[in-house]
Amino acid sequence: MSDDNIAADQLRLFIERVERLEEEKTGIAGDIKDVYLEAKSQGYDPKTMRQIVRLRKMEKNARDEAEALLETYKAALGLS
Repeated sequence: MSDDNIAADQLRLFIERVERLEEEKTGIAGDIKDVYLEAKSQGYDPKTMRQIVRLRKMEKNARDEAEALLETYKAALGLS
């Protein structure tokens, strides 16, 4: 087998792996959407829930910095 065939086979395998992962990602995204819809039907606000999920992903110091900056901006605009 030539080097070109080996490289082509390897590339094809990488592409197929990415395609399978993209399919899984689409399925997971649908599952997440379903959870937010279920929570909304129970009276929870999905937008706020997404903010909480985003905050929980952050390191504490980054979260504290973002919250402090938000408070600074709110105070500057008279929203506090």
